[in-house]
Amino acid sequence: MSDVIAQAVDALSGKLSGAFDGSAKFVIEDEGAIMLDGAGVRAGDEEADVTLTADTDTFRAILDGELNPTSAFMSGRLKVDGDMGTAMKLGGVLG
Repeated sequence: MSDVIAQAVDALSGKLSGAFDGSAKFVIEDEGAIMLDGAGVRAGDEEADVTLTADTDTFRAILDGELNPTSAFMSGRLKVDGDMGTAMKLGGVLG
């Protein structure tokens, strides 16, 4: 597991308050993937309700609160594939 993925797992675990209803996969280009579901946050590349893809800088900016996930999506820096309702729930977790 890359350092970027390990740091992202830690950061997301800190932001997740309680169980997440649904499943999401964060794909960080050239680094790997992170799964978020009712079991928590972990490195992994499984099927999910929604997949969010971004480069390392974009993902870090979202986690640090420097970039709003909706703004990242609207500007094309964050790609969303799958259930938009689940993606919107993540906005609350990340925002």
